[in-house]
Amino acid sequence: MTSAARATVDRTLAALADPHRRRVIDLLRERPRAAGDLARTVGLAAPAMSRHLRALREGGLVEESHPPFDARLRVYALRPGPMIELMKWLEETERLWSEQLAAFKAHLEQAAADEESGE
Repeated sequence: MTSAARATVDRTLAALADPHRRRVIDLLRERPRAAGDLARTVGLAAPAMSRHLRALREGGLVEESHPPFDARLRVYALRPGPMIELMKWLEETERLWSEQLAAFKAHLEQAAADEESGE
C-alpha cells in the first residue's frame, strides 16, 4: 500500500470513529441530504452537525453542493473513493490474517502428527 493510500485510510478511519458520523454515512447511503435534514434525523443541533460534516468533508467521505435555487442550502453526498481504499486495506488485512491462521493450523496439525508418531 502506498503512503498516499495509507493516509487516505487513516483519514477515513478517523472520520468514521464517531458514531454520529457513521450515522450520517448510513443516511447518505440512501440519498444526498441537506445539512438541516441530517441534523434533525440524527438529533443534533446545527453547530454540532456542522462540526461532524466538516470532519467527514476533511476525511474525503462526503462532498457538499449548493442547489442553483438556493446557495445557502448545503446538500451532502457520499464520495466513494476513501471507502474503496478502506475496503482494499481491509481485504489485504483479511488475506494476511487468513494466511497466518492457515500456517498456524498446519503447524499445529504437524505437531500433533509428530506427537502421535513419537517423533
